[in-house]
Amino acid sequence: MTSLTAQSATTIAPQTAAWNRQQPSGMPSHRYRDVFSRVDVPLESREWPTKRLTEAPLWVPVDLRDGNQALAEPMDPERKRLFFERMVAMGYKEIEVGYPSASQTDFDFVRLIAETDIAPDDVTIVVFTAARRDLIERTVESIAGISNPVVIHMYTATAPMWRDAVLGHSREALKELILAGGRDMFELAGDMPGVRFQFSPEVFNLTEPDYVLEVCDAITELWDARPERPVILNLPATVEIATPNVYADQIEYMHTHLARRDGVILSVHPHNDRGTGIACAELAVLAGAQRVEGCIFGNGERTGNVDIATLALNLHAQGIDPKIDFSDIDAIRRTVEHCNRIEVHPRHPYVGDLVHTAFSGTHQDAIKKGFAEHRARAAALGEPEAELEWRVPYLPIDPADIGRNYDAVIRVNSQSGKGGIAYLLESSYGITLPRRLQIDLAKRVQHHSDESGEEVTAAEILAIFTEAYCAPAQASVGAGDAVRPVPRLAAFETTGDAGEERTAVVLRSAAGAEAVTEHFGVGPVEALTAALADIGIDLDVLELHQNSIGAGNSSEAITLIEFRHTGGTAWAAGRDRSTLRATLAAVMAAASRA
Repeated sequence: MTSLTAQSATTIAPQTAAWNRQQPSGMPSHRYRDVFSRVDVPLESREWPTKRLTEAPLWVPVDLRDGNQALAEPMDPERKRLFFERMVAMGYKEIEVGYPSASQTDFDFVRLIAETDIAPDDVTIVVFTAARRDLIERTVESIAGISNPVVIHMYTATAPMWRDAVLGHSREALKELILAGGRDMFELAGDMPGVRFQFSPEVFNLTEPDYVLEVCDAITELWDARPERPVILNLPATVEIATPNVYADQIEYMHTHLARRDGVILSVHPHNDRGTGIACAELAVLAGAQRVEGCIFGNGERTGNVDIATLALNLHAQGIDPKIDFSDIDAIRRTVEHCNRIEVHPRHPYVGDLVHTAFSGTHQDAIKKGFAEHRARAAALGEPEAELEWRVPYLPIDPADIGRNYDAVIRVNSQSGKGGIAYLLESSYGITLPRRLQIDLAKRVQHHSDESGEEVTAAEILAIFTEAYCAPAQASVGAGDAVRPVPRLAAFETTGDAGEERTAVVLRSAAGAEAVTEHFGVGPVEALTAALADIGIDLDVLELHQNSIGAGNSSEAITLIEFRHTGGTAWAAGRDRSTLRATLAAVMAAASRA
């Protein structure tokens, strides 16, 4: 008898292309059924694939309830308040603050909102409850006296497995349980000013479409959903089970089939079990969702709730105002990490320490050139760089938009290339290198990185640059008994008019002997190289680059020269407050290497 695993391999093998040499894994994948075997997925004509995101949905952070219940150490009142105040400052206008019937801490926090002014008048407070009368009573008790708008959010799991194995109810019995909870809410809070209702058929994405539609229509009829007092229907992907397009199909089916649609705010609550919570939420909005529940940076049970910070900044990167202020994302991260006691991953989208950082040489080169193009375009148009269209390669948004500077955009390790190394020198110290010098320096930096196995900082690159090109090398002139140290430049004086200059050069040996030469009608570089030639140091300056470092009274000049000597070509550099002295220092550094 053939095993299930063998049958699976027999079925798959003929479909595998000849170039694909992957073999069956041996994992028991045959134990699982795809989504289409577990729930009817509406496959009518779709509209969502042709739509575009054009505005932000209503964001509802659930960090204080759903996120909090996922923490190993749930938030104490102080951390809850700090988190709440941060969300208010960011601009969230509807915030789920707790499950007041489930814990005294949550109940007390809702009472804090009722008894203080920590919630601005335009912020809607959401509280969560199961569909059970005693829990609903406790929930209504918690919101007494709150002047803010309030949403009471009732949930019940509706999927077949949950009905059968967890709740022990038939379809009809469960519907009646839900409606009983709905009647209790209407009785206890229906007349409270500013209070609206929300219902979540938990595990919506595994519930039969006809059944979930039937239940949702019944609850909106019970609660008299209408445009002036809309009901929120929240459709959770409680456990992700399929590709995001399937969730979009399910949302669009509800969007197009719900009764009293103009009295319904259609909401989604994706989880991230398959790692596609972001995509599910985005496609759900295309499919008709108007409201998205999730957590800032995606905390939540198992693999998390959908990350509403990433969702919002994805819109920002498409030119759409997210309606939430992330301009100081590191302050937001510090609050979230403190309150959750969970660190944000360094590669987390937008907020991670390394998300704007390139180590790869090709990436660094493209970013460096992109920044240069951005600055040049701003100057040509006479516009501020911060207002100009952003199109720097590999950086989907300008790090400055979210309060980041450019210090960490390019960092150097053994994978880095000349562009990144040159960028760090330029951005940190104002030293602009010509391309051939970039290549030469990159070899030295990579050798250093290979030996250390560590990242190379801008300060270390400057030290390597200085030792290689600026500092006098341990060089000597002559051979055998005639070996002698390279002399130093003791004096340099130019007199006379342009074209008729007289330049006196004094070179002093280590023993104190001086060689004095005069040169007529030539510039400083030619005069000094001629003086060096007179004492047996021959070099020919091929290329000279000068630029200033810093600004104002603290600025310095740097001169970079490429020169030819008997051993080939090389580079040298000199720095000084005076451009002339920087140039002479570069020539003397070249002499020490010639």
